[in-house]
Formats: sequence, structure tokens, C-alpha cells
Amino acid sequence: MEVSLTLNLEDDMSKKIYCIASFKPKAGKEEAVFKALQTLEPNTHREDACLHYTVTRQIDNPFAQGTSYPIVFHEIWASREEFEAHCQRKEIQDFFAKHVESPEGDIEDANVCVYTDEPWNFDAPKV
Repeated sequence: MEVSLTLNLEDDMSKKIYCIASFKPKAGKEEAVFKALQTLEPNTHREDACLHYTVTRQIDNPFAQGTSYPIVFHEIWASREEFEAHCQRKEIQDFFAKHVESPEGDIEDANVCVYTDEPWNFDAPKV
């Protein structure tokens, strides 16, 4: 499986990038996947552009019964360029190769999306 990280943001948009990376572990591999993702946190937190990077797992709650992959990374990056640089780090590339792309990996599927907090047609100031 190949994971594509493509951004379609205009140049005048906010520099902040919000990333939601959702993971569907293979049956019985939920804890192993969660622990493997946690190992990415310390070095990522060392990146100057990393504003928030936390792996979470879905829990039961009667007020939130939507469906989703059970393990999700919540990320906020200072800019698109710095997010893309993070995605090219060897540790991140190796993780996806070993756990997502390899048939022997513990992750059945991954869904990585990025977002902006700005509305359409935002009149961003030119600095």
C-alpha cells in the first residue's frame, strides 16, 4: 500500500497545517500499533515546526459513537514546507515502509489528510 501526502493549499493561505493520520491495525495488533506510533513522538517533538503531535486511540463513549479507524495521530505544523520535511524524515519513511506498506506490517490501512483553519477566499494579509 502506498500512502500519498498531497496538499492542495494556495500560497496565500495560513501557514499552519493540521494533519489527521488514522490507522487501522490488523486484527489483534491494536496495542502493538499504538506503541509503535508512540515511538515516533519524542523525535518529532524535537522538530522546531512541530506544534502538536499526539497519537490517540478510540474509546467507547455514549456521546461520541461515530466510526473511524481506532488509532489517530493529531498533528499541527507551523507550515506546509515543514510538514512535508517531517514526512521525508528517515524515521517516518521507515515506519510507513515497515508497518503500512509491507505485507508483514501490523497496519491494514492508513488515511493521512491535511487541513487548514482558514475559510475559503480568506483575504490573508501579504507580509
